[in-house]
Amino acid sequence: MVTPRIRIPEALAASYHAWFGASGDAWIAGLPALSADCMDRWELRLDGPPRHGAVALVLPVLCTDGTPAVLKLQQVDEETRDEPLALRRWAGRGAVSLLATDPDTGAMLLERLDAARSLASVADEAEAVQALAEVLARLVALPAPEGVRRLADVAAAMLDAVPEAMTRLAEPEDRRLVETCAAALRELCDEPGDRLLHWDLHYDNVLAPLHAAERESWLAIDPKPLAGDPGFDLLPALQNRWDEVEASRNAARSVRRRFDLMTEVLALDRHRATGWTLGRVLQNTLWSVEDGATRMNPTQTTIARALLTR
Repeated sequence: MVTPRIRIPEALAASYHAWFGASGDAWIAGLPALSADCMDRWELRLDGPPRHGAVALVLPVLCTDGTPAVLKLQQVDEETRDEPLALRRWAGRGAVSLLATDPDTGAMLLERLDAARSLASVADEAEAVQALAEVLARLVALPAPEGVRRLADVAAAMLDAVPEAMTRLAEPEDRRLVETCAAALRELCDEPGDRLLHWDLHYDNVLAPLHAAERESWLAIDPKPLAGDPGFDLLPALQNRWDEVEASRNAARSVRRRFDLMTEVLALDRHRATGWTLGRVLQNTLWSVEDGATRMNPTQTTIARALLTR
């Protein structure tokens, strides 16, 4: 059987061009052939239209025995290279199951989840935060495997970048808050932790299984694995559905309520969790400054001040 060539979504091609330039264009050009090769090698049949995120093409497929799965294709880089390592370590506990992988291309055959049911579909905020925290607790219960990027190295690089970033921030209040976040991070760097972190655990990266009776209620996808302290993984949940936080009568109180719920479920020391979360605010700010921003993002500012004024 000849596998039909996949038509690459224009938005994915544009994303690769924006992020990676010529190398991204070249990878996209080879993607139809790569997908056909993986489909043939693993004897897969296409079972629906392609889906994609910012950097991955996801093809719903059927295995030879009729099992629904997805073929995930993405360029291998520092952020994506350790995903198979993490998924093997989790072995389906709290995360999507890895069925097969090709180390040379980064292609992965994964358990198919319900793409139409993410935690973003859960209307009750407290229920959604609770569910995400419970998923995270399962993920960080395990130590990171050898070879995964280390929070210690990421934190050190962040602190090295602070002086240059300070020169680009236009407002004194932003510079003071950045220095406060950096000081909180420095305090923790000697004990960076060794748990297997997801690093991008927001509501859209937590999906329901196809068959709820056979799996946990919610499962994580698309990790950016990191070895470190679980407190560094809280920020995405604090900023999820930010419009609801802004619509509340007290944004700081809403942030603290989410933070308290997550630290309780995960049994984290709140002082350390606050410091690591401020470190994550610092990371987001450094990325924004690198992209040309001269002010801190208001969401990051609100979260940092909420945790600093308890």
